[in-house]
Amino acid sequence: MHWFPGNVGDGSELCTAILFLYLKNFVTIAYCCVQTACRMDLFTKARDAGIQTDFIDGQGHRHVTDEAALRIILDALPGRAPHRLLGGVVVIRCGQPARTEFAEAARFPLRWKIVAGLAVIAEGETGHRIVDWPEDLPIGSYRLQLTDASSVTEEVPFIVAPPRAFGGDFDRCWLLAVQLYGIRSARNWGIGDFSDLEGLIELAAQLGADGIGLNPLHALFDDRPADCSPYSPNSRLFLNALYIDVERLAEFVPAAFAESGSTIAELRQGDLVDYTAVAELKWRALRLAFERFKADQSPDRQQDFEKFRAERGPLLSRFACFEVLRHRFNKPWWEWPKPWRQPNEAKCAGLRKGPDATEIEFVEFVQWTADRQLQACGDLATRLGMKVGLYLDVAVGVESGGFDAWNEQIAISRRLSVGAPPDPLNTAGQNWGLAGFNAAGLEIQSFEPYREMLRASMRHAGAIRLDHVLGLKRLYLVPHGFAADNGVYVQMPFEALLAATAQESAAYRCVVIGEDLGTVPEGFREQMADWGIWSYQVMMFERDDRGAFRGIEHYAPNALVTFNTHDLSSYAGWRRFSDLKLKRSLGIDPGESDDARWHALGMLTDALRHHAIDGDDLYAIAAFLARTKSRLLTLSLEDLLGVIDQPNIPGTVNEHPNWRRRLPVAIDAIAPVIDIPALKAATGVRVRTTS
Repeated sequence: MHWFPGNVGDGSELCTAILFLYLKNFVTIAYCCVQTACRMDLFTKARDAGIQTDFIDGQGHRHVTDEAALRIILDALPGRAPHRLLGGVVVIRCGQPARTEFAEAARFPLRWKIVAGLAVIAEGETGHRIVDWPEDLPIGSYRLQLTDASSVTEEVPFIVAPPRAFGGDFDRCWLLAVQLYGIRSARNWGIGDFSDLEGLIELAAQLGADGIGLNPLHALFDDRPADCSPYSPNSRLFLNALYIDVERLAEFVPAAFAESGSTIAELRQGDLVDYTAVAELKWRALRLAFERFKADQSPDRQQDFEKFRAERGPLLSRFACFEVLRHRFNKPWWEWPKPWRQPNEAKCAGLRKGPDATEIEFVEFVQWTADRQLQACGDLATRLGMKVGLYLDVAVGVESGGFDAWNEQIAISRRLSVGAPPDPLNTAGQNWGLAGFNAAGLEIQSFEPYREMLRASMRHAGAIRLDHVLGLKRLYLVPHGFAADNGVYVQMPFEALLAATAQESAAYRCVVIGEDLGTVPEGFREQMADWGIWSYQVMMFERDDRGAFRGIEHYAPNALVTFNTHDLSSYAGWRRFSDLKLKRSLGIDPGESDDARWHALGMLTDALRHHAIDGDDLYAIAAFLARTKSRLLTLSLEDLLGVIDQPNIPGTVNEHPNWRRRLPVAIDAIAPVIDIPALKAATGVRVRTTS
């Protein structure tokens, strides 16, 4: 025992040493116990918050959540009182019997009350663990107040929804899908605008289509025009001002831009959208128009402006105030002076009465202008008898430094990014850098932030697409500072969100399509279909284990079918392997070999021939998809024009000109380039007829 100095003597040194070892081991064991208990407590809290602490990714690999990541996620989610009487939100479908079972902890008799604000919709008392709700409750969003015999009280959302979302009043039709920014015309300012959209609607009608599918039109950041991804919005509640046709404004001042004619002409000719130059010109034009609007005070224009303000209500006012504050402080909103870090109606009202009043009104003027021009597009589609009109895309999340995250700090988690776990196409996983909704916050807010998002997109649309609709059931969240493969799945109130979607869909008579690509939980599509939310079927992915393309009979009736998406290669590029070559040149794993692509081309030919379709051009693809039972089909304008490059390559920022490429021909030259007889022959089973 070399750690004893000198002789052992009477053994006291030995006793001391033994005691030292005992205490050391005790402390170590105690420390380990505390650590284990803390870890168990951490994972228990995570489970109670709906966090899935391990999962299998799209490649079959098991992931266990990193404890540090888990702590950040738990800290980022809002706390809520535990449910003692009910498991959570109550959802019933109008006209159908509905019952709810109370928790074991509930003591009876139990009184319940369904309220809307101060109004009592229904109330009663039960002595049983299962309660049958009244069958004549009107569709709406309410709060359920509960008090049991032991005086425990609880309040949860109570949703009465239609049986299903709006299903569309058409059989089968097709839509022309476009990236609006990429449209060329002899009159725009270097970026497609809402007047170009009217031209596209007229073109689509000529081709026999029943509407136009668009990239997201969400508001971006006016002082960061180069950050142009439509899927990274400042706000999903308002519109991108760069789509305004400024020359169409009643207050446009042509003389102020006489010297800018050559610059505008150059912008029209460019192969890429120069967002910075376009923004400088358009914002100057909008400010001059606003000054004239204020000076002229046209009664009709002023009346419509006030009508729009009333339509959008406090949301518009807060958005305008936020934009003014964002420019004033020039830093993320969580670093603003403390009084402004959260929206406050009284402080915003004071801001509107101060020296910033005119600037606030200018922001509202811009949104009014954008809204009315988009509305005119929808009205034109209606006049032309289109069955869908505008089909708009809704991004899965928002920039954490933008308006939506500031305006809704309970239901949106700014410190967590939405993404996707590793899969065959993205082996490292994906971190989209976007803040998304969280379950606890949505429940606290009775799902109103989600409804507001839907209403903003449905205002002028006949159909919308919810990007990454899997997020309604579970969101893959990545804490800031962690790699994309170190995220977790967080459970969402799926049925409640489907019910809220059905409510707004029915109210606006707007079809809802869910982008359900990727790793889909078991039963997800069935539950979505039961609520009338349509699926999104991409032919490029609809293949069996042998790589064979699935037949026409495989596609679901209530679905939108398309060959590709904005994140995938164009048809011409796919056939030429250009996507594989480009990704490899950028150091990105394309997830597919050249041999696999040759095999896919052969399988595609087999599928077309099996259905007696000759050729392998875009019109052959259109003929295949048009024959499916799916009620909506989109054909992209890029594919019809034979464009090689795709609009966006996921995983790139500056390596590829994402969201910048313009079409090779101007809008009035598109029809001569397309083989219209071949297109109409291919889509003949669903071509609209004109009177």
